[in-house]
Amino acid sequence: MNIVIVESPAKAKTVNKYLGSEYRVLASYGHVRDLPSKNGSVLPDNDFEMHWDVDPKSAKRLNEIAQAVKGADKLILATDPDREGEAISWHLLQVLDRKKLLGKIPVERVVFNAVTKEAVLEAMRHPRQIDEPLVNAYLARRALDYLVGFTLSPVLWRKLPGARSAGRVQSVALRLVCDRELEIERFKAQEYWTIIAALATDKNEAFEARLVSAEGEKLEKFDIPDAGNAERLKAALEGGRFTVAKIESKSQRRNPAAPFTTSTLQQEASRKLGFSPRQTMQLAQRLYEGVDLGGEAEGLITYMRTDGVQIVPEAVSAIRKLVTGLYGDRYVPSSPRQYETKAKNAQEAHEAIRPTDFSKAPDKIGRYLDADGLKLYKLIWQRTLASQASSAEIERTSVDIDVAGTDGKPYGVRATGSVIRFDGFLKIYEEGVDDAVGEDGALPAMREGQALDPRGIEAKQHFTEPPPRYSEATLIKKLEELGIGRPSTYASTLNVLRERDYVRIDKKRLYPEDKGRLVTAFLESFFKRYVEYDFTADLEEKLDLISAGKLEWKDVLRDFWRDFIGAVDDIGDLRITQVLDALNELLGPHVFPDTATAAIPAPAPPVAKASSA
Repeated sequence: MNIVIVESPAKAKTVNKYLGSEYRVLASYGHVRDLPSKNGSVLPDNDFEMHWDVDPKSAKRLNEIAQAVKGADKLILATDPDREGEAISWHLLQVLDRKKLLGKIPVERVVFNAVTKEAVLEAMRHPRQIDEPLVNAYLARRALDYLVGFTLSPVLWRKLPGARSAGRVQSVALRLVCDRELEIERFKAQEYWTIIAALATDKNEAFEARLVSAEGEKLEKFDIPDAGNAERLKAALEGGRFTVAKIESKSQRRNPAAPFTTSTLQQEASRKLGFSPRQTMQLAQRLYEGVDLGGEAEGLITYMRTDGVQIVPEAVSAIRKLVTGLYGDRYVPSSPRQYETKAKNAQEAHEAIRPTDFSKAPDKIGRYLDADGLKLYKLIWQRTLASQASSAEIERTSVDIDVAGTDGKPYGVRATGSVIRFDGFLKIYEEGVDDAVGEDGALPAMREGQALDPRGIEAKQHFTEPPPRYSEATLIKKLEELGIGRPSTYASTLNVLRERDYVRIDKKRLYPEDKGRLVTAFLESFFKRYVEYDFTADLEEKLDLISAGKLEWKDVLRDFWRDFIGAVDDIGDLRITQVLDALNELLGPHVFPDTATAAIPAPAPPVAKASSA
């Protein structure tokens, strides 16, 4: 009997069907060992020796696996195809080796990017050994996270009572949220005005144009600073003669977005479906591991933790064929679209997230999925099809209009509009936009020299606005841009911040709680280097180099620990008054805001939370 190990029982059931009676597929139920939450789990003075614990549930499952392995013909480790999956296989091997159960039993490692019969059988034909550099990268990450958490957290408890914990990625994500709140509090709104002319053609087609020049001089954004100036310009335009001076049209092509990576799926599911990153990953996991389609279980999407945007050629061909069949030849470009992954380490850049079988359209299999699962599958389906569809063709038009003002001076107004000449990929799917600004619609047909009928002039008051607070989607986008964290960590990082009461979500926006701001201010004051964005990103890059086999993992830990423990020792004798002085300096604008210039305040937390705090 060949024993195969995967992570989940759902995946085990599906894979066992594909492999047949000569195989027995068991589930590890995720990680089988972890570093216990106590001192001494990682020993820097003993060459970073790591002590792993097996919890009672995992022990029971390990015993079941151990019993199955006794007398097996072969052990096949088929955990997920990423750093975490490699680590689970490594842990299993370590445990079984210590129990002296392997003997001469051959051990193979196989990976598949989709839970389909074809993908699983193909993987079985190409076994390999455990990828040691990938395991080393995992070990380095776990050691770093443990050392930061278990060294910094006690410092926080002593110097900042009420603080829960600090973490390598968590603290940097929290700093982003806190820094944005500080920006908003320090923001001073600036007044400006715009003048809008309501005009019509001789065919009674109405449109609007904005004042862009006055007395022959171009107007910049803040050139109309107050009501007095606005009223003077408005009066000059009222009763003026409006004549079309210049019409300019430009054709633009808009290309589709790349297929989903983990982070873009989380962002888009947040924008379009209102799902949290954690909810998105749970739904995606179920779609990947296998859904019962009336007696036959099958994985509906490829592996959902990936930095990659590329799709295998045979899937690209299937997508192009499907788009042609559904929408016609014009909706498919002459050659397949190529997307390049932005992942720093190609070893971890798997294929993009896509449907595994393009005959399984959402409307055909909808009855087998719950409502949220179907929404996510449909999102992935549409995004994948659109990624290989033709560009949209958009015509953007601007019309410059001369105005002879009633004060005898020349003025200029401009109307802009756009029209979609060919919808292309937009027929299938359009990517959501954070903090979107509406586009102008189509303009009526006009000709140069044409006189226009003024229907009204309006002066509009505006104030500049502070930068928007992060949503979960925009925070993930920012972390990815900075190179902080990895696909498997975004959802859990945001979840920890909420569970620790460091941030709250109000109307889909992240607000730092006072507790979170105190922790950030403390770390910025006394551990500034370790919450700097470039330092954390640099560490991520080193982890990628370890997994590529280009860097020794313990060298990275030694370099980090030497400086880090020095910083911790330096603040051991810190007096509480010094802590308070530092916090006052950083949090002054928050505690004592300048009410005359304060920006939009954060809504108050619920009364229950306020009283418990």
